[in-house]
Amino acid sequence: MSRHLDEWGFITELENQEGGTGLEKKLSSIWDSDFEELYFQNLSKRKQVMEKKENNRKLRVCVATCNRADYSKLAPIMFGIKMEPEFFELDVVVLGSHLIDDYGNTYRMIEQDDFDINTRLHTIVRGEDEAAMVESVGLALVKLPDVLNRLKPDIMIVHGDRFDALALATSAALMNIRILHIEGGEVSGTIDDSIRHAITKLAHYHVCCTRSAEQHLISMCEDHARILLAGCPSYDKLLSAKDKDYMSIIRMWLGDDVKPKDYIVALQHPVTTDIKHSIKMFELTLDALISFNKRTLVLFPNIDAGSKEMVRVMRKKGVEHHPNFRAVKHVPFDQFIQLVAHAGCMIGNSSCGVREVGAFGTPVINLGTRQIGRETGENVLHVRDADTQDKILQALHLQFGKQYPCSKIYGDGNAVPRILKFLKSIDLQEPLQKKFCFPPVKDNISQDIDHILETLSALAVDLGGTNLRVAIVSMKGEIVKKYTQFNPKTYEERINLILQMCVEAAAEAVKLNCRILGVGISTGGRVNPREGIVLHSTKLIHEWNSVDLRSPLSDTLHLPVWVDNDGNCAALAERKFGQGKGLENFVTLITGTGIGGGIIHQHELIHGSSFCAAELGHIVVSLDGPDCSCGSHGCIEAYASGMALQREAKKLHDEDQLLVEGMSVPKDEAVGALHLIQAAKLGNAKAQSILRTAGTALGLGVVNILHTMNPSLVILSGVLASHYIHTVKDVIRQQALSSVQDVDVVVSDLVEPALLGAASMVLDYTTRRIY
Repeated sequence: MSRHLDEWGFITELENQEGGTGLEKKLSSIWDSDFEELYFQNLSKRKQVMEKKENNRKLRVCVATCNRADYSKLAPIMFGIKMEPEFFELDVVVLGSHLIDDYGNTYRMIEQDDFDINTRLHTIVRGEDEAAMVESVGLALVKLPDVLNRLKPDIMIVHGDRFDALALATSAALMNIRILHIEGGEVSGTIDDSIRHAITKLAHYHVCCTRSAEQHLISMCEDHARILLAGCPSYDKLLSAKDKDYMSIIRMWLGDDVKPKDYIVALQHPVTTDIKHSIKMFELTLDALISFNKRTLVLFPNIDAGSKEMVRVMRKKGVEHHPNFRAVKHVPFDQFIQLVAHAGCMIGNSSCGVREVGAFGTPVINLGTRQIGRETGENVLHVRDADTQDKILQALHLQFGKQYPCSKIYGDGNAVPRILKFLKSIDLQEPLQKKFCFPPVKDNISQDIDHILETLSALAVDLGGTNLRVAIVSMKGEIVKKYTQFNPKTYEERINLILQMCVEAAAEAVKLNCRILGVGISTGGRVNPREGIVLHSTKLIHEWNSVDLRSPLSDTLHLPVWVDNDGNCAALAERKFGQGKGLENFVTLITGTGIGGGIIHQHELIHGSSFCAAELGHIVVSLDGPDCSCGSHGCIEAYASGMALQREAKKLHDEDQLLVEGMSVPKDEAVGALHLIQAAKLGNAKAQSILRTAGTALGLGVVNILHTMNPSLVILSGVLASHYIHTVKDVIRQQALSSVQDVDVVVSDLVEPALLGAASMVLDYTTRRIY
């Protein structure tokens, strides 16, 4: 003898024969040694739990049954539990159609089986339509909490896929009662599928009937250790029932003149997702059965929506009075087994036809889609589109009177012992909260807030007098990648280059895992930020007046676009990333080729009525000062800008008064502001005087700003800021009102204020901060 795991996952002994028996070969191909070792380990663990239970209290099991169909599956388990009072206490709750006279008052068969019914719950709202089903679920949900509070079961056993069962599972789950679900993982073809799978998600333990159902449960991320492949409990009765006396049962229900294999059992239910079609199909079925002219036992349909209309069809066809028909509301399961086992054919759409009847090889005609996903034996002939009487009649001629091999797809007759062992192995000390076994996947951090903040980015564009720069800027102000090109002299070349650089940067952003939220553009001149139009540019950028920047970029990149003046962008950069962060009022002054700035007042950027606010470089500090590019005289820009310093440096150089010992200017290099600064550092008194005058002019401008805006901070930005800071502070001490002399003046620590400011327009707005 050799030991193997049988088809149901339990140990069986097989004869050793040369080459092995066919069954042994089959089992060897299913179960490998690793799995067998794992099984024995799990069995050992469960045995330890069972040994502990022997010293503990009994397991209180509540079995809730809703109708005749589920009782046929639950009754064998209930008998098994009742036979082991040393392990279990059984509470029986009866509800649903069991308690309705029109459906046979089937609770009586529970009493006849000598079970004490602890609770009867009238939960059915009559109407037999969709609304009545919903109301019935609601009524059950209202009544069940009191019952469960009183019974306090350790575990509730729920069967199948009926709407009543959904109410049971929902109540138990919400009341922290463990649920054992029978027949989960199966597939049919109606709303029952959804209900069955919903109960699976609520249930803590699962008893399934087929290998496919087990795999479905695993695919649904249920814990494999809590799934028992046991087979269908009803098969424990079925496989030992056929040899019993059956003739008296056939005569009692169909008449004395009826012989085995010469009658039909019909059981058809409404399809709740297509009631009209299922009623029409039932009418065609009855017409075909009348024409077939064989004695037929017709069972009334279940209580689903549409059943009332099906009963009307039966009465319209005169089924209850037709000599070939016997119409009944209920047949006890033991007798029903004998009737289908010796029938010439079973027809309808009941799960019994595709499940239990296969155990006897009785021919079955399965009509419509209600059981479309069920595993079936070869005894089942499917008529998916039962839309004509003739099609159903042909199926009857093909199937009636045949005998097929017996099928054990749904069980081998040993389900109940396995279920009882499984119940004994449940550890009530385990956490109640169930865990789902999701398949391993690559860590997904895309919805992590830190990751989102890291990857949210903007395309920033800085249009300077010399260079055109595009950068990918992160939410934290990091420049992920930067692109620089010379700024073309014509509009066409410039706009084409901007588009080209932005498209390349956007494509690169995808590779860098940066989520581009939009495009921000910083440019010199007067800008209408509402329309994204450059109204008037500086003299440094040619052909750049009345230019719509928003439309071409937005149309090309399919992204929102913001445009603003470079001084305003510098202020925005300080507000988001720099020393102005969190301040209500501050002013930024840019000291570069020109002089610009931006004003933040009450946390918001000031644009002015004609978008000309913060033209700080054109504050006049001397009526007799040098000419300014704006056409006026004595502006800060005429003294302190890079262009002004370059002008003064050229004058000194032309007069041979710029260079001092240690300095030289190559012939091919233009004299600029940096040469003046270098000369001043090396002791050139005239250069020092020019820088001091420039710093004083800037300082006077700052004093005017302090007196006008009264900010809490002034930030000097740009390449010249560090050379002016001390002079500016001296002027404030000498010229400003005492009430503003304590205002701090600092040098910006931002390396790329124009790019960061352009990016902040995008990042602030798209993350719900309006700038």
